[in-house]
Amino acid sequence: VYMTSKQRAYLRSLAMTMTPIVNIGKNGVTDSVTSEVDNLLECKELIKISVLKNSDLGAKEVAECLADEVNAIVVQTVGSKITLYRVSKKDDIKHIELPE
Repeated sequence: VYMTSKQRAYLRSLAMTMTPIVNIGKNGVTDSVTSEVDNLLECKELIKISVLKNSDLGAKEVAECLADEVNAIVVQTVGSKITLYRVSKKDDIKHIELPE
């Protein structure tokens, strides 16, 4: 899925006020983390993840790995924070309207 810089900037602006809802620790990207991220993306579309200091993986590695696993887009990685986006298939949630 391709995203324009304008859309990416819009998602980044939304993510600014968000707090990370998933923490990646020394166990790295486990199946339970992957399924949690998958479920959260389905409910929220845009989520922020924190990679803790005790993790062996860097934020960029975790971001790429998770994005592949759950078929999401890495909006950005800043320091130890990752922002992921995926359009939800659910109808009963408020979808994020991306600018054209």
